[in-house]
Amino acid sequence: MMGIQFPNRIGLAAGLDKNGEYIDALGKLGFGHIEIGTVTPRPQPGNTAPRLFRLVKEEGIINRMGFNNKGVDYLLEQVKRSRYKGVLGINIGKNFDTPVEKAVDDYLLGMRAVYLYADYIAINISSPNTPGLRTLQYGDELRQLLQALKQEQTLLNEKHARYVPITVKVAPDLDDDEIKNIATVLLQQRIDGLIATNTTLSREGVEENRYAQEKGGLSGKPVMQRSTQVLEKFHAYLQGEIPIIGVGGIASAADAEAKISAGAELIQLYTGLIYQGEALIKEVSKATAETPSKKVS
Repeated sequence: MMGIQFPNRIGLAAGLDKNGEYIDALGKLGFGHIEIGTVTPRPQPGNTAPRLFRLVKEEGIINRMGFNNKGVDYLLEQVKRSRYKGVLGINIGKNFDTPVEKAVDDYLLGMRAVYLYADYIAINISSPNTPGLRTLQYGDELRQLLQALKQEQTLLNEKHARYVPITVKVAPDLDDDEIKNIATVLLQQRIDGLIATNTTLSREGVEENRYAQEKGGLSGKPVMQRSTQVLEKFHAYLQGEIPIIGVGGIASAADAEAKISAGAELIQLYTGLIYQGEALIKEVSKATAETPSKKVS
């Protein structure tokens, strides 16, 4: 996928290892790829605590971390020290105090910094915890951002004789027209991959939980159905031209198979790993090894 040989279909989603401090340990758990970050050009503390809440009964998590990280230079130091030889994705974002209209500058800084150290680069424009970030998913803002990143990718490829794919991570809180419009731009700009999806602002299924009114993105089991629906709709519009990494709510082998049946080529875990531990990695890896990808109708 994207010119990369993945040893299996299951990866670690961004957010768990924002600074690349645990790459070697995570690499021993059986993942076929690891995505570190989201990292920003400059260090930032993120939002004030408390900013993470476990919804134990529903097997969900609400977080409003706000891209807390030590900056891209620190992350690259960790990558250089790592002995991990597997597939490494690096997820990049903008600093909270960079105006949205100048967000492209931060993404270009991040891309240039990580280019030689990533097997693929993920563009995070869908976190709900950085003000204004999700506006980059729409219309001219999305087109201009991706056009600039693809131009930079071409220049870096020519400079280093190394092509590093670009993936875009989108939100589950999209209607059909928004999905169609985003898909159109992804195809126009020849983006290499799509990651569907990030956390949701919806509280459907967790309304009675004491943390339901906390601000932030909801992940885990409650987002599984919506995330998979969005994935399937993207697959229909992309017509197999752009591969999809499915993430959001995977808590069992059956969930993982549902993502692949909906159109994902690869899948990623986060919240399910928190609740179930590494046994879930092995279960999902084994179950998805033989699951056929969805054909384009």
